[in-house]
Amino acid sequence: MGSVRKASAWLGLVEDNDERYYDDEYAEGAESDDTWKTDPRARVASQAVPEDRRIATVSPDGFRDARHIGELFRAGTPVIMNLTAMEPSDAKRVVDFAAGLAFGLRGSIERVATRVFLLTPADTEIVSGDPAGRAQDGFFNQS
Repeated sequence: MGSVRKASAWLGLVEDNDERYYDDEYAEGAESDDTWKTDPRARVASQAVPEDRRIATVSPDGFRDARHIGELFRAGTPVIMNLTAMEPSDAKRVVDFAAGLAFGLRGSIERVATRVFLLTPADTEIVSGDPAGRAQDGFFNQS
């Protein structure tokens, strides 16, 4: 079917014969089965997230939620603890627990913001986005 005929059928000026539309190069080498074939040049990204690329975010209500933090960290998952909703005394207990957990499993604990902490396992590297490491004459220098 020519391009003028295709356009006319799309606009509704002529009756469409329910034919499949093919470009000339595909019409010559068309396969007999009607299965959809993916272009071999196209790459489909995997939807599954590898285990080593997960980060857990936990906002505990009390010290009783510390066990969940410990189980995640023991499994090798980095954990962000948001303690802003907790009472100060319970938050201190959770931080002490997390510090002991990080020490015992050779991980690290880092304060991210006020009452927000990051627990990282031993095999995880933290890359800082600190502006102190940038060159002074960089792109964003406004002086």
